[in-house]
Amino acid sequence: MLVIPAIDLKDGQCVRLRQGRMDDSTVFGDDPVSMAKRWVDAGCRRLHLVDLNGAFAGEPVNGEAVTSIAKAFPDLPIQIGGGIRSLETIEHYIKAGVNYVIIGTKAVKEPAFVKEACDAFPGHVIVGLDAQDGYVATDGWAEVSEVKAVDLAKQFRNDGVSAIVYTDIARDGMMQGVNVEATVQLAEEGGIPVIASGGVTNIDDIRELSKVAPRGILGAITGRAIYEGTLDVAEAQTLADKLTGN
Repeated sequence: MLVIPAIDLKDGQCVRLRQGRMDDSTVFGDDPVSMAKRWVDAGCRRLHLVDLNGAFAGEPVNGEAVTSIAKAFPDLPIQIGGGIRSLETIEHYIKAGVNYVIIGTKAVKEPAFVKEACDAFPGHVIVGLDAQDGYVATDGWAEVSEVKAVDLAKQFRNDGVSAIVYTDIARDGMMQGVNVEATVQLAEEGGIPVIASGGVTNIDDIRELSKVAPRGILGAITGRAIYEGTLDVAEAQTLADKLTGN
């Protein structure tokens, strides 16, 4: 199971939000490449980038920072989300050296686009499902739909999606622990490997997720915890490897 550090980009800076609120952000650095180096040096095997401005704008805004990180660490698998709503954007990121693009809002509003993207860029597409009480939220979490995350995941089962990033909005940035039960349910019922996001607070969360990793948990994204020091990336990945037999 992968422990995946998150770098959230807002106005070119590295920030963390609480429950996705742009007006409740904490700045952790103004050099995304040096921040990425910090996690690479700690032994991370994948990096999770989010273009927060892009999520609201519906198109890439912090693309330059993403490209700079990809160029600086060509051997590091990188996944990027936020504002990815066209094949042209996906192509741009893959050409820049990004391995995976995360389709969120567009996947909810136009599910057929996911298959189109998977067909055009096989092995490079991840779907991001962000849920509030089990229902999918879109547009930078500004809107909550009437679609259940589990039901949507089932729709993508045969499309060629590499993974689903599942975020429990209520726990994101709140340091309250992971919603393990909902995450496992999504993996098992959806039939697609899931990367847990939202609420990873300390080593106990990594331990709990590692226990259920064989049931379809590919990794865990962690943000605020590693910036505030309640979780050590190297220690977390070592434990995950030990418990999941990697």
